[in-house]
Formats: sequence, structure tokens, C-alpha cells
Amino acid sequence: VQLQASGGGLVQAGDSLTLSCAASGRDASNYGVGWFRQAPGKEREFVAATTWSGRNSYYADSTKGRFTVSRDNAKNTVYLQMNSLKSEDTAVYYCAAGRSIISTEVSAGRSYDYWGQGTLVTVSS
Repeated sequence: VQLQASGGGLVQAGDSLTLSCAASGRDASNYGVGWFRQAPGKEREFVAATTWSGRNSYYADSTKGRFTVSRDNAKNTVYLQMNSLKSEDTAVYYCAAGRSIISTEVSAGRSYDYWGQGTLVTVSS
């Protein structure tokens, strides 16, 4: 499975932005997809995730209520809608895919088998 994240850019605090993660490869739509981010000088952190069906979504406390993850399996694409962006949301955002993700492990990077290249989101205050 190959993943291509896109949609990053420079926005102002309070703005919205939608990231896309396009997946290709055999059975790509059968994978759960997570979003992670890494800010300069910080460790990578979990942002949000969705199951392969899209019926279940998971969020970090810091993004719950502001970010929404969704997927369109017909297009093999997962989206991360980010609203009310804050300067602390500035980071490189990565999408990752996992075949068998346990709900209690959805925020762990080790649960994912494939990673995209990342897209930079910069939020100016």
C-alpha cells in the first residue's frame, strides 16, 4: 500500500484546512488509516484515525471537536478536516495505514504498516 498525503499549507489561527491521504495498492480500502503529526523538536503524536469501514473514528484529546476524519473508499482517500486551527497544530502531518488495528492501540504508531511522506501545516498566530 502506498500513501500520498497532501493539502498542507500556511493558514492563520482560526482557519480551516483539509488534508487528503490517497491510498493505492492491493486492498487499500481494507486498511484502517491514522493521522499523526510531528512538530519541530517534538515527538510524533497521534491525531485521528478511522477504521476501514469509516464507521468508527478516534481522536486525540487535543483534536477532538475540531478535527474530523472521514474516508471515501470509492476514491481510496481519507480526509482530515481541521477547523479552528491553532499555532500548536503546526507540524508535518502523516497518514498511515494498518491492516489489523486494535481499537485500544489505534494511537500507537506500531499499529500501522505503511506511512505516507507527510505534508506540512503551518498555522500563524
